[in-house]
Amino acid sequence: MFSITKCSNLYKFPMNNILNNVKTNSYNNIKTNQINRLFSGAVNWHGTTIVCVKKDGKVAMAGDGQVSAGPTVVKGNAKKVRRLSDDILVGFAGSTADALTLLERLEKKLEEYPNQLTRACVELAKAWRTDKYLRRLEAVLLVADVNNIFELTGNGDVLEPQSGVMGVGSGGTYAQAAALALIDQPDLSAEDIVRKAMKIAGDICVYTNHNITCELLPKVNNEENKNEI
Repeated sequence: MFSITKCSNLYKFPMNNILNNVKTNSYNNIKTNQINRLFSGAVNWHGTTIVCVKKDGKVAMAGDGQVSAGPTVVKGNAKKVRRLSDDILVGFAGSTADALTLLERLEKKLEEYPNQLTRACVELAKAWRTDKYLRRLEAVLLVADVNNIFELTGNGDVLEPQSGVMGVGSGGTYAQAAALALIDQPDLSAEDIVRKAMKIAGDICVYTNHNITCELLPKVNNEENKNEI
């Protein structure tokens, strides 16, 4: 016959084991999420497609206007491609607030290193990777001038495309694939290619719409960019 003390201990230890396992699993999950966040360059791309094409001395960058929160479309006319100056274009994917913070940092780097886009992008990527505050920002920048296209990530990467075509975002791979297929067509300009690529990406990706913002380099006076295709 078990005593009361022994009975209570008999039921006490399994419960303690269960609680300890729960605590251990929760701790491991938290640490795993922190490690993934720290070392992973993956960003939740919902609601963004940006594509950039360089051809015949001209550069075109286009982005869609859809912003999504889960399965809901919050906004359809967001402007995700901007002109930092007459000769620099920037598109962003990821968190809007994080991207705008990075745009401000990029502007400061360009002021510090005028006419040196490559140097400014490398310095921003270094700060983004090492700064305790910046490395928590979840966004990716696509930066271009007439001669260069760069993708900047939180992993410290500064990526330059081999073929003059770069795409980022949820539909970025679709747009990039379409642009690569069209880049050799002699009758298509850089603008024509990005618009057709964005049209294809919008037809495939549910997080991409057809409300297109397009910017060109060199800047054309009285430029009339279509908002929709």
